[in-house]
Amino acid sequence: MVIINLKQLMVKKSAQGKRRIYYKDISEATGITISTLSRIANEPKHNISKDHIEKLCAYFGVTPDELMTIIPDPPEK
Repeated sequence: MVIINLKQLMVKKSAQGKRRIYYKDISEATGITISTLSRIANEPKHNISKDHIEKLCAYFGVTPDELMTIIPDPPEK
């Protein structure tokens, strides 16, 4: 399973900029809708596009490795 670290990156950017970052801020900067950002952050099985990955990496100044974490699926029984 791939986890998108959007919330963690928002907290980190908020701390660095000394002001809270909202989905609205990211949406205005990237063109990704607020509802899509919410799904990316809150639905682990949401299918994120390469375009959105690229835009989020550019916005946060991170690599895809920092944006995403891969957690192996549990073995099937």
